[in-house]
Amino acid sequence: MKKALITGGARGIGEAISRALSREGYYLYIHCNKSVDAAKSLCEELGNAEYVCADLGDREAVKMLADRCKDLDVLVNNAGVALVAPFDSVSVEDARRMYEINMLAPINLARAVLPSMISKKKGSIVNISSVFGESGGSCEVDYSASKAALIGFTKALAKEVGPAGIRVNCVCPGLIDTDMNDDLTFEDVESLCDEIPLERMGRENEVAECVAFLVSERASYVTGSVIDVNGGWQG
Repeated sequence: MKKALITGGARGIGEAISRALSREGYYLYIHCNKSVDAAKSLCEELGNAEYVCADLGDREAVKMLADRCKDLDVLVNNAGVALVAPFDSVSVEDARRMYEINMLAPINLARAVLPSMISKKKGSIVNISSVFGESGGSCEVDYSASKAALIGFTKALAKEVGPAGIRVNCVCPGLIDTDMNDDLTFEDVESLCDEIPLERMGRENEVAECVAFLVSERASYVTGSVIDVNGGWQG
C-alpha cells in the first residue's frame, strides 16, 4: 500500500488533503501537534491512518517524526503558522519559531525521506506555500518570506531529484475558508472577495484536490511547478 505523510493533517486544509489521499488508497500518517483529539477522530473515521505527534518547531521532534514514518511514497508539507504584525515589532524568538515550522521543518523532512524515495526511483513531495509567498503581504513579512522560500526550495529540489524519478511541486492557496481566517470580520471577507475574480473564498477541498492530482500518476510529467489555487487573487 502506498504511504503518505501529511503535516498538519488533522484540521483545515490538511484534513481535506488527508481525506482526499485516503480516497486515493493511501495509508496515512496524519501529523498533528496540539490537535490530538481531531487527529484521533479522523484516523478512526478513515481507518487506513495513524496519527503522529510532533512539534515542528523542535528539530529533534522533526527527526523523530521522519524516523517514525518510514518508506513514504508521498510527503505533503502542509503545516504552517501565521505571523501578523509590523515587521519591526516581531520578536526574534517568534520569527525563529515560525521559520522553523514553515520553512526548515519541510526542508528537513524532505531531506530525511528522500533516500528511501530515491532507492525506489519514485516519490512525490508537495509543499503548501501561499499567495503571499509569491506577492508578499504587508504586516506578514516573515510569513511571506518563509512561504517564498518553499517556492525556491521546490524548484531547486525538483531539478536535483528529477533524474531519480522524484517529483516536487508547490501549491499556493489564496484566501481559503479555514480556522486561520476566523479573525477576519464579515466586512474584511467581503472586502477581500471584491478583489478576487471569482468573488468568494476558496474551499479546503479545492486545495486538497489539487494536491491529490499532483501526487497521482495523472501528474506524472509535472514537477517543479507552482500552482495557484486562489480564485485569481494576486494578494
